[in-house]
Amino acid sequence: VGVVDEKDLITGENLKPGDVLIGMASSGVHSNGYSLVRKLVLTEGRDIHTPVEALGGKSWGETLLTPTKIYVKPALAACKACDVHGIAHITGGGFIENIPRILPDGLSAQIERGTWPVLPVFTELVKLGGLGDRQAYNTFNMGIGMVLAIDPARKDEALKLLADNNEPAYVLGSITADTTGTQIVLK
Repeated sequence: VGVVDEKDLITGENLKPGDVLIGMASSGVHSNGYSLVRKLVLTEGRDIHTPVEALGGKSWGETLLTPTKIYVKPALAACKACDVHGIAHITGGGFIENIPRILPDGLSAQIERGTWPVLPVFTELVKLGGLGDRQAYNTFNMGIGMVLAIDPARKDEALKLLADNNEPAYVLGSITADTTGTQIVLK
């Protein structure tokens, strides 16, 4: 539970075409998609305690128990300093359901894949499940736990501020005008 002054609410009404989307790195799976994770990982014959080379030598057990990153401090710092127009926490529903929630009618988000490192756990889960892009990006955070939409003139300032707060962050894409309805486009 929290309280915010009405003047400080981030409602998305200030979003506009050209706003830059900055993603803050996730620490792992967080709490997203564990029903699917259990189905893919907890199979007969797999020891979840055995190190897995593709997971950097960590076991599935260690990897899946990585604590969820909390974004309060860097997100508040960015909101105070950089005039954040929109903010999306990438939880269950991944990119595809969470980012559109901040977009008013007539705007879409263009996400440029390859602009951030996808964590090995997601690469392995996608392989294990034979998942397509839509299912992966609709279930998992794919290495990004929170997305900020800001004026492009503030991009460098926001990235520096997040780096100063020990928060790895990446320019993921931008907001575009779209008359077909609110959507997210993975390029």
